[in-house]
Amino acid sequence: MDRKIRVVVLFGGQSSEHEVSRISAKSVLENLDPHKYDVRMIGITKSGEWLRYDGDIRYLPTGEWEEIARGRLLSEPARPERDAATCMDLIAARDKDGRMETVDVVFPVLHGPNGEDGSVQGLLQLAGIPYVGCDILSSAVCMDKEFTKIVLAQAGIPTAKYIRVYRDEIEGSVQVLKSMVGERIGWPCFVKPANAGSSVGVTKVKQPEALPEALRLAAKYDNKILIEEFIEGRELECAVLGNRHPMASVVGEIIPCNEFYDYNAKYLDGKSETIIPADIEPHIAEQVRDYAVKAFRALGCSGLSRVDFFLQKGTDRVFLNELNTMPGFTEISMYSKLWEASGIPYPELIDRLIQLAFEKHEQSAKSYERT
Repeated sequence: MDRKIRVVVLFGGQSSEHEVSRISAKSVLENLDPHKYDVRMIGITKSGEWLRYDGDIRYLPTGEWEEIARGRLLSEPARPERDAATCMDLIAARDKDGRMETVDVVFPVLHGPNGEDGSVQGLLQLAGIPYVGCDILSSAVCMDKEFTKIVLAQAGIPTAKYIRVYRDEIEGSVQVLKSMVGERIGWPCFVKPANAGSSVGVTKVKQPEALPEALRLAAKYDNKILIEEFIEGRELECAVLGNRHPMASVVGEIIPCNEFYDYNAKYLDGKSETIIPADIEPHIAEQVRDYAVKAFRALGCSGLSRVDFFLQKGTDRVFLNELNTMPGFTEISMYSKLWEASGIPYPELIDRLIQLAFEKHEQSAKSYERT
């Protein structure tokens, strides 16, 4: 390609991780080589409106970008409200002469529901535009913690035991659920939304009396809730990169500043400690890396994923916690730090992800040609 690669960076979104997405997007934009890429930015507001942004990226984390983008709209001819129904017009964009430009690839730096769950991926796939990250199916399955467990069980990868409950079952089933937890899982346990990320809506429940409140909190974020076994031990993470032939990074360890690695510990407090590489026995590191790649393949992932594990105290058994198909890309995020420790600096990592997007798109196009 003689010209620069035109990249659209999508950020924001309607999930509870909207703010994290804006910070991640700033980091990605800072590491896109301006000599290689012609970059466009599109932000999605919490209400679902799509806005083209061409201002300074320093206003992304603060949220001021939205006001600037709306100010630009006032100077343009009136057009329909910019939501998902008209987003392709935004993604395609126009040059100074009003001609439609070709977009080469989209980098959806979106976390959580309505961004990391296959919805945006489906839109881009229908439009025939290459995009960074997992496809529709793997994005959706990895977002749903129960379906992730079902697939991993078939692949022989251990995960924590759990009980599933739906929002409309909570009030009439609390006593039954308390008994089930005591019999099947034990106390303490974790209560979490089945479809959410960054530990949003997650509670560590130490006593049966605290279960109803934890269930109601999780129900604010999803209709389906998991009550999950507490595995006492260390929290390990491994990054995966690739398509058909993925590779795993070195293994890192998170030492959370709070009782567990919740949203505040990840993004706000800034006091959690990361150890890269993790101080673990070589055979445990290899087990983690093997499980990470095996899970990536079993779930049909492509491009990237960060895979989170527990190393159980006393047994050194490795349990897979979850896969994140669009992990955080902030300055303190583990995905980029793990690859940097593995010999791939941030700018090169971005380059590889974009090339993997082209590779995946080309393979998909060949599949359609044969049908």
